[in-house]
Amino acid sequence: MTLATSETSTAATGKIHSTLASSTHASTLIKCTTDKLNDLDDNRIVNIRPLIPPQILMEDLPLTADANITVSKARKEAESILSGEDDRLLVIVGPCSIHDVTAAIEYSQLLKKYASNGSSKELCLIMRVYFEKPRTTVGWKGLINDPDMNNSFSINKGLRTARKLLLDLNSSGVPAAVEFLDTISPQFIADLVSWGAIGARTTESQVHRELASGLSVPVGFKNGTDGNVRIAIDAIRAASAGHRFLSVTKHGLSAIVETSGNTSCHVILRGSSATGPNYSEADVLSCAKDLCKAGVRPAIMIDCSHGNSEKNHKKQAGVAIEVARQLSSCDSGSSICGVMIESHIKEGRQDVPIEYGMSITDACISWADTVKVLEILRQGVRARRERLASSHFSA
Repeated sequence: MTLATSETSTAATGKIHSTLASSTHASTLIKCTTDKLNDLDDNRIVNIRPLIPPQILMEDLPLTADANITVSKARKEAESILSGEDDRLLVIVGPCSIHDVTAAIEYSQLLKKYASNGSSKELCLIMRVYFEKPRTTVGWKGLINDPDMNNSFSINKGLRTARKLLLDLNSSGVPAAVEFLDTISPQFIADLVSWGAIGARTTESQVHRELASGLSVPVGFKNGTDGNVRIAIDAIRAASAGHRFLSVTKHGLSAIVETSGNTSCHVILRGSSATGPNYSEADVLSCAKDLCKAGVRPAIMIDCSHGNSEKNHKKQAGVAIEVARQLSSCDSGSSICGVMIESHIKEGRQDVPIEYGMSITDACISWADTVKVLEILRQGVRARRERLASSHFSA
């Protein structure tokens, strides 16, 4: 989102910038135990710390020319796939969440090397770089919220670490995908994002639909945790319209944002623990039918993990095999625009002590298995092309 600001806000930012110049993080300078104004206010607020303004972080870590090229190219390619102009498969692949920047960089180079070996003819690969984790109850909320994983909650450090990683990835030619959880953090990193997701727990949220309407990237809405696909379709329609909502400017000031609407949104079928997987041919056809009824182009992404894998990472390959089958031989395959894969250098998940290259949140498939899955999907795309070409020739 790009927000207009006044001369007053510019001057205010200058003052803030000079105040923060002697410190790496705003929170190390000032700690307000409370800004409570009366006995009825903020009775459950324990502590308030200043947040670095987005513009300062962006000036410290500016968009590079190479990163600009990477983001622009990936966004255009993703939009072309969603619109049907590009017949490749959009693949969001990478760790469940980022906790180790070094491992993330190593993974990105594996992905880059694979992409350079001809896979771009069938697949548009965007690395999953998730910094924020929505929680059903409690738990580690991700690198932005607690970058040191020690309950210090150094959010200013987390934002800086996240932006630096995205900058490094994009500058090296690897585009990034993130999940958006609030209306503030995008101001710090959205210019370095090529595709975004709204998760199953937040698809029905008005705030997230409004946010998606102003994002400069294609956005996928997941079906609800109860398996409800209708809420994702409603979210697409809502996000395609313009909205007005509360957020912050690049100067860190509260503002009313007006958006034009985002027409590059789509459904992600992720299954559900309540209703089971929803990637079957019948599920995809049903979703496509509902999208058409709602006046939305049937562009459907299949999440190979979560409810579709029944939370067993080893089943992700089976989901991909079924996706490839539908691409090659079913009408439903014409509506499938992409897949999501949770993948890391090493297979599985872990708690402390931490082993390098393995997820600390959801279990992932290994890089070696990821390559096998990607090859299966490439075969599916080639088969779909042959099927559609044959059908066109026969007609």
